Amino acid sequence: MNHVLNVRFWGVRGSIASPGAETAIVGGNTSSVELSFGDERILFDAGTGLRSLGDSLLGAPVKATMLLSHVHWDHIQGIPFFVPLYLPTTELHVVGAKTSLLTLEETLAYQMNDPVFPVRFDQLASRVSTQHVRAGETFGAGSATVTVAKGNHPGGVLAYRVEIGGRAIVYATDTEHFACLDPELERLARGADLLIYDAQYTEEEYRGARGRSKVGWGHSTYVAAAELANAANVKQLALFHHDPSRTDRGVDEIESKARALFANTTAAREGLTIGFEPADRVVPVKVA
Repeated sequence: MNHVLNVRFWGVRGSIASPGAETAIVGGNTSSVELSFGDERILFDAGTGLRSLGDSLLGAPVKATMLLSHVHWDHIQGIPFFVPLYLPTTELHVVGAKTSLLTLEETLAYQMNDPVFPVRFDQLASRVSTQHVRAGETFGAGSATVTVAKGNHPGGVLAYRVEIGGRAIVYATDTEHFACLDPELERLARGADLLIYDAQYTEEEYRGARGRSKVGWGHSTYVAAAELANAANVKQLALFHHDPSRTDRGVDEIESKARALFANTTAAREGLTIGFEPADRVVPVKVA
């Protein structure tokens, strides 16, 4: 059977959910992206967009791998509201980094402890497993090959390259660019069909020309996104992790400016689906 690979955006905001009239078109939910290939499903992060993603899966058994970039609240807050977790027909394998204090499972359980949530993590009816990974590792997830790289974010962050169906999808959010191109991310993204990249700030916002400087906050700009896309020769760039105060019009403006630097750029919006036909092969990468 000739499957189609789809990448769907369920949450595209950074830092905190931002519902409202001025963000309704782009969407106000935090990071949640779904990759589907036939019956296989890989989820990138678990922000508030995960709630709607979970609702869309109801009615059939769910088996998925979840790749967490890191465990800051805006990237895991949707887990308690992911309805499939309460069903015995669900198998979820969660992949991420071990923090200095807690294992991945302990972190997920921590946010559901009394008194901040009424259902404990160990009361979930689903089968949940966890896996710790580090930068430079490669592992399998169904028919996919996943390569891990390190980003630049307070507390640490992981970026992922998923190779499946002869295509390569790279997810690199909550990472701050350097004065030069990040060599690890450039290798990770090399030749990818789609690069999903943090573009929370404009250059002016990042430098502090408008408001407080954002240097050291662990996020990037659309200019750095375009530079990485060009250097890595990716086929398509999706700007991601929009600032919670960025209006729909503001996202449109950033998209337009980014396209002048890298033509095949799209600002991620809730509900956007990017589809690919399977290819014969993808050239694998090695991250040092």
